[in-house]
Amino acid sequence: MKVLVPVKRVIDYNVKARVKADQTGVDLANVKMSMNPFDEIAVEEAVRLKEGKEHHAAGTATEIVVVSIGVTQAQETIRTALAMGADRGILIQSDADLEPLAIAKLLKAVVDEEKPDLVLMGKQSIDGDNNAVGQMLAALLDWPQATFAAKIEIAGGKATVTREVDGGIQTLAAPLPAVVTVDLRLNTPRYASLPNIMKAKKKEIAMKAVADYGVDVADRLKVVKVTAPPVRSAGIKVADAAELVSKLKTAGAL
Repeated sequence: MKVLVPVKRVIDYNVKARVKADQTGVDLANVKMSMNPFDEIAVEEAVRLKEGKEHHAAGTATEIVVVSIGVTQAQETIRTALAMGADRGILIQSDADLEPLAIAKLLKAVVDEEKPDLVLMGKQSIDGDNNAVGQMLAALLDWPQATFAAKIEIAGGKATVTREVDGGIQTLAAPLPAVVTVDLRLNTPRYASLPNIMKAKKKEIAMKAVADYGVDVADRLKVVKVTAPPVRSAGIKVADAAELVSKLKTAGAL
């Protein structure tokens, strides 16, 4: 079984994002970048499918292909995935910040070319927080989808996915090929060892251009402005419950 894992280069989750002075976007100058955390979880799960870790049978996945769409530096993100255990990578170079629909169209073109049995991806990226690409990709492919996976089991030509919903736990079964997006509870990604980091440098990364796939990536959305969230006002201390109730009544909360 071939598994395709899309990964994205984003601002590291430990870094506080800064808005540009002209409010056109987030300032990326001299900022630490890393793999989107949800995508890292997807890579880890794909590697476990290959290794037979946890509840997976060994060799469930036979090949793991990682694809990223972005600037040339995204090769570093792909190398991280290769060091974790992926087999090869594809980088579709683009200096533009493409919209979710454009990303989904490009990924569909990659799927048509690679013909994977499973697309395993993060539920969302922590920069745009759109939570849209996985669903759009499944719609374009006309494949079944399962989102926010907290547990994945592959057997009998289908993926059984356990996901958390507002009302409790939901279990879905989807015939392969399918698109599955993963949530934080699925696993804890490994740290790549130094020997694997060195091996990753020899693994293949195919360099592609957006034009190679012949898809329409024109913008459909316009960013009016980007602003930082308002600064939270300081809280106050109360002496007892009676004063707390009084303050809440004054604020109109009760």
